[in-house]
Amino acid sequence: MLKIEGLVKFFGRGAVTEVRALNGLDLTVAEGEFVSIIGGNGAGKSTLMACISGAHLPDAGRIVLDGRDLTFQPEYQRAGLIGRVFQDPLSGTCASMTIEENLSLAALRGRRRGLARGVRKQDRAGYRNLLAALDLGLEDRLTDPVGLLSGGQRQSLTLLMATLVRPTLLLLDEHTAALDPKTARLTMHLTQELVEKSRLTTLMITHNMHQALTYGHRLVMMDHGRVILDVGQAEKARLTVPDLLEKFTRAGSDNITDRLVLACTQPGIDLSPPSE
Repeated sequence: MLKIEGLVKFFGRGAVTEVRALNGLDLTVAEGEFVSIIGGNGAGKSTLMACISGAHLPDAGRIVLDGRDLTFQPEYQRAGLIGRVFQDPLSGTCASMTIEENLSLAALRGRRRGLARGVRKQDRAGYRNLLAALDLGLEDRLTDPVGLLSGGQRQSLTLLMATLVRPTLLLLDEHTAALDPKTARLTMHLTQELVEKSRLTTLMITHNMHQALTYGHRLVMMDHGRVILDVGQAEKARLTVPDLLEKFTRAGSDNITDRLVLACTQPGIDLSPPSE
């Protein structure tokens, strides 16, 4: 379980340009729950992810994961508990290293690294099986540098790496935003498969309201550093995108950005799982 209590984060505190990115935010996520988080630019979504992962330390509040207080713990000490996938497909992998070398690093997340060989012969068969499940042909390219992969292939590999050692919490920070619609659909289908297979506790930021309504057990809407709407699975299943925009307005937000509206109204984006 993830429990966040009264989380506050300032940037430029005391300066004329001071920003209160998180404003006493409270959020509880049950074990195995998949929560989609939406909101306009500046709502505090990515700052929340950064505080949970340890990239930023909060100014007040608590972050507790499975009874362990992570609030002021350094980022590297949380690495064994938290898997994270970023918006940029280039951020989660090392371009100059091979596919198998990247997977080997992911397999050691949270563990001490010695001077043994990085990729062992017995590891390769397991890596091939994992990559074959992606159906991207990567199982035959283990020794190719990751820099040769497309954005979609690289993001799929990053997802696999983030869940290779089952994390206590998976953070997805707009992980399909840089992909074309078809690749984004395939990546979301893979995401759902990985999350459901391992019952991963997951937080996913998205600007795409279709994604937020289609995937996950719960939908949380943020604005000005706080939660303004929290919808469970039953209610979420009855909502449409116009309903969600109306709720956003009723909750008192003045931050419905062009990007958020465009993400709601793009025609022709099929979010259904790919056919077998």
